[in-house]
Amino acid sequence: MIIAIDGPAAAGKGTLALRLADHYRLNHLDTGLLYRAIGRIMADRGLDLDDPVAAGAVARTLDPADLGHADLRGREAGELASRVAVHPEVRSALVAFQRDFARRAPGAVLDGRDIGTAICPDAEVKIFVTASPEVRARRRTDELRAKGRNVDYERILAEIRERDARDSGRSSAPLKQAPDAAVLDTSALDIDSAFEAAIAIVEAKRA
Repeated sequence: MIIAIDGPAAAGKGTLALRLADHYRLNHLDTGLLYRAIGRIMADRGLDLDDPVAAGAVARTLDPADLGHADLRGREAGELASRVAVHPEVRSALVAFQRDFARRAPGAVLDGRDIGTAICPDAEVKIFVTASPEVRARRRTDELRAKGRNVDYERILAEIRERDARDSGRSSAPLKQAPDAAVLDTSALDIDSAFEAAIAIVEAKRA
Protein backbone atom coordinates (compact mmCIF):
# COMPACT_ATOMS: atom_id res chain seq x y z
CA MET A 1 0.00 0.00 0.00
CA ILE A 2 1.19 3.47 -0.88
CA ILE A 3 -0.22 6.45 1.01
CA ALA A 4 0.44 9.84 -0.57
CA ILE A 5 0.11 12.83 1.73
CA ASP A 6 0.35 16.33 0.30
CA GLY A 7 -0.25 19.80 1.65
CA PRO A 8 1.26 23.19 2.41
CA ALA A 9 3.85 23.98 5.08
CA ALA A 10 2.86 23.55 8.74
CA ALA A 11 -0.44 21.85 7.95
CA GLY A 12 0.56 18.78 9.98
CA LYS A 13 1.21 16.35 7.15
CA GLY A 14 4.63 15.26 8.42
CA THR A 15 3.36 14.25 11.84
CA LEU A 16 0.39 12.44 10.31
CA ALA A 17 2.63 10.62 7.84
CA LEU A 18 4.90 9.36 10.61
CA ARG A 19 1.97 8.12 12.69
CA LEU A 20 0.30 6.45 9.72
CA ALA A 21 3.54 4.71 8.76
CA ASP A 22 3.93 3.43 12.30
CA HIS A 23 0.29 2.36 12.52
CA TYR A 24 0.35 0.39 9.27
CA ARG A 25 4.01 -0.65 9.59
CA LEU A 26 5.01 0.98 6.32
CA ASN A 27 8.19 2.75 5.27
CA HIS A 28 8.15 6.54 5.56
CA LEU A 29 9.79 9.24 3.48
CA ASP A 30 9.57 12.95 4.20
CA THR A 31 10.23 14.07 0.65
CA GLY A 32 10.67 17.66 1.80
CA LEU A 33 13.97 16.61 3.37
CA LEU A 34 15.30 15.88 -0.11
CA TYR A 35 14.84 19.49 -1.15
CA ARG A 36 16.00 20.79 2.23
CA ALA A 37 19.20 18.77 1.87
CA ILE A 38 19.84 20.15 -1.60
CA GLY A 39 19.21 23.71 -0.43
CA ARG A 40 21.45 23.23 2.60
CA ILE A 41 24.28 21.76 0.54
CA MET A 42 24.07 24.60 -1.97
CA ALA A 43 24.05 27.24 0.76
CA ASP A 44 27.01 25.61 2.50
CA ARG A 45 28.95 25.55 -0.76
CA GLY A 46 28.08 29.14 -1.58
CA LEU A 47 26.17 28.16 -4.70
CA ASP A 48 23.36 30.25 -6.19
CA LEU A 49 20.06 28.66 -5.15
CA ASP A 50 18.37 30.27 -8.15
CA ASP A 51 20.74 28.54 -10.58
CA PRO A 52 18.83 25.54 -11.99
CA VAL A 53 21.94 23.92 -13.47
CA ALA A 54 23.85 23.99 -10.17
CA ALA A 55 20.80 22.81 -8.24
CA GLY A 56 20.24 19.94 -10.66
CA ALA A 57 23.86 18.83 -10.34
CA VAL A 58 23.57 18.68 -6.54
CA ALA A 59 20.28 16.78 -6.79
CA ARG A 60 21.75 14.12 -9.06
CA THR A 61 24.52 13.38 -6.56
CA LEU A 62 22.38 13.49 -3.41
CA ASP A 63 23.29 10.73 -0.97
CA PRO A 64 20.76 9.26 1.50
CA ALA A 65 23.23 10.14 4.25
CA ASP A 66 22.65 13.82 3.42
CA LEU A 67 19.13 13.50 4.86
CA GLY A 68 20.48 12.93 8.35
CA HIS A 69 21.70 16.45 9.06
CA ALA A 70 20.10 17.84 12.20
CA ASP A 71 19.55 21.33 10.80
CA LEU A 72 17.25 20.20 7.99
CA ARG A 73 14.14 20.62 10.16
CA GLY A 74 14.60 24.32 10.79
CA ARG A 75 12.76 27.24 9.22
CA GLU A 76 15.84 28.37 7.27
CA ALA A 77 16.20 24.97 5.62
CA GLY A 78 12.52 25.11 4.69
CA GLU A 79 13.00 28.39 2.92
CA LEU A 80 16.05 27.03 1.08
CA ALA A 81 14.03 23.99 0.03
CA SER A 82 11.22 26.08 -1.39
CA ARG A 83 13.72 27.99 -3.55
CA VAL A 84 15.41 24.95 -5.08
CA ALA A 85 12.16 23.00 -5.51
CA VAL A 86 11.04 25.37 -8.28
CA HIS A 87 13.74 24.02 -10.64
CA PRO A 88 12.53 21.28 -13.01
CA GLU A 89 16.10 19.90 -13.06
CA VAL A 90 15.91 19.22 -9.32
CA ARG A 91 12.48 17.67 -9.45
CA SER A 92 13.30 15.34 -12.35
CA ALA A 93 16.46 14.16 -10.58
CA LEU A 94 14.50 13.22 -7.48
CA VAL A 95 11.51 11.54 -9.11
CA ALA A 96 13.26 8.17 -9.51
CA PHE A 97 14.57 8.33 -5.94
CA GLN A 98 11.06 8.79 -4.55
CA ARG A 99 9.35 6.24 -6.77
CA ASP A 100 11.93 3.58 -5.96
CA PHE A 101 11.33 4.23 -2.26
CA ALA A 102 7.56 3.96 -2.69
CA ARG A 103 7.92 0.54 -4.32
CA ARG A 104 9.79 -0.98 -1.37
CA ALA A 105 7.93 -3.74 0.46
CA PRO A 106 5.62 -3.69 2.33
CA GLY A 107 4.63 -0.22 1.11
CA ALA A 108 5.23 3.36 2.08
CA VAL A 109 3.85 6.65 3.28
CA LEU A 110 5.32 9.62 1.44
CA ASP A 111 4.57 13.20 2.36
CA GLY A 112 5.33 16.25 0.31
CA ARG A 113 3.64 18.62 -2.12
CA ASP A 114 3.27 16.61 -5.34
CA ILE A 115 3.18 12.98 -4.21
CA GLY A 116 -0.39 12.26 -5.25
CA THR A 117 -0.20 14.29 -8.46
CA ALA A 118 3.29 13.66 -9.83
CA ILE A 119 5.35 11.13 -7.86
CA CYS A 120 2.79 8.42 -7.06
CA PRO A 121 -0.35 9.27 -9.07
CA ASP A 122 -1.51 5.66 -8.69
CA ALA A 123 -1.22 5.59 -4.89
CA GLU A 124 -4.02 3.63 -3.23
CA VAL A 125 -4.65 6.40 -0.71
CA LYS A 126 -4.22 10.14 -1.25
CA ILE A 127 -4.76 12.71 1.48
CA PHE A 128 -4.45 16.46 1.03
CA VAL A 129 -3.74 17.93 4.46
CA THR A 130 -4.40 21.63 4.83
CA ALA A 131 -5.15 24.39 7.34
CA SER A 132 -5.64 28.14 7.10
CA PRO A 133 -2.48 30.26 6.73
CA GLU A 134 -3.25 31.93 10.05
CA VAL A 135 -3.46 28.62 11.91
CA ARG A 136 -0.30 27.33 10.28
CA ALA A 137 1.57 30.53 11.12
CA ARG A 138 0.42 30.32 14.74
CA ARG A 139 1.57 26.71 14.99
CA ARG A 140 4.97 27.51 13.52
CA THR A 141 5.37 30.57 15.75
CA ASP A 142 4.48 28.60 18.88
CA GLU A 143 6.82 25.79 17.85
CA LEU A 144 9.76 28.13 17.35
CA ARG A 145 9.09 30.07 20.55
CA ALA A 146 8.97 26.81 22.48
CA LYS A 147 12.51 26.21 21.20
CA GLY A 148 13.62 29.58 22.53
CA ARG A 149 13.44 31.45 19.24
CA ASN A 150 12.30 35.07 19.28
CA VAL A 151 10.04 35.14 16.23
CA ASP A 152 7.26 37.42 15.05
CA TYR A 153 3.88 35.92 14.12
CA GLU A 154 3.22 38.42 11.33
CA ARG A 155 6.58 37.67 9.75
CA ILE A 156 5.94 33.92 9.92
CA LEU A 157 2.49 34.44 8.38
CA ALA A 158 3.99 36.47 5.52
CA GLU A 159 6.62 33.78 4.89
CA ILE A 160 3.99 31.04 4.83
CA ARG A 161 1.90 32.96 2.32
CA GLU A 162 4.98 33.55 0.17
CA ARG A 163 5.83 29.84 0.26
CA ASP A 164 2.25 28.91 -0.62
CA ALA A 165 2.36 31.22 -3.64
CA ARG A 166 5.77 29.93 -4.72
CA ASP A 167 4.87 26.25 -4.29
CA SER A 168 1.48 26.60 -6.00
CA GLY A 169 2.78 28.77 -8.82
CA ARG A 170 5.83 26.80 -9.92
CA SER A 171 5.71 25.41 -13.45
CA SER A 172 6.86 21.90 -12.56
CA ALA A 173 4.59 19.75 -10.35
CA PRO A 174 3.00 22.57 -8.37
CA LEU A 175 1.36 22.11 -5.00
CA LYS A 176 -2.26 21.17 -5.64
CA GLN A 177 -4.85 18.68 -4.53
CA ALA A 178 -5.10 15.52 -6.62
CA PRO A 179 -8.63 15.09 -8.01
CA ASP A 180 -9.03 11.79 -6.13
CA ALA A 181 -7.46 12.94 -2.86
CA ALA A 182 -9.45 13.23 0.35
CA VAL A 183 -9.12 16.66 1.95
CA LEU A 184 -8.23 16.78 5.63
CA ASP A 185 -8.47 20.29 7.08
CA THR A 186 -6.65 20.35 10.41
CA SER A 187 -7.41 23.98 11.26
CA ALA A 188 -9.68 23.01 14.16
CA LEU A 189 -8.14 19.61 14.97
CA ASP A 190 -5.46 18.55 17.42
CA ILE A 191 -3.01 15.87 16.32
CA ASP A 192 -4.98 12.96 17.78
CA SER A 193 -8.20 14.07 16.11
CA ALA A 194 -6.38 14.61 12.81
CA PHE A 195 -4.82 11.15 13.08
CA GLU A 196 -8.22 9.54 13.70
CA ALA A 197 -9.61 11.35 10.68
CA ALA A 198 -6.68 10.16 8.54
CA ILE A 199 -7.17 6.56 9.69
CA ALA A 200 -10.84 6.81 8.70
CA ILE A 201 -9.83 8.00 5.23
CA VAL A 202 -7.36 5.14 4.78
CA GLU A 203 -9.79 2.51 5.99
CA ALA A 204 -12.54 3.84 3.70
CA LYS A 205 -10.19 3.56 0.72
CA ARG A 206 -9.12 0.04 1.71
CA ALA A 207 -12.74 -1.04 2.06
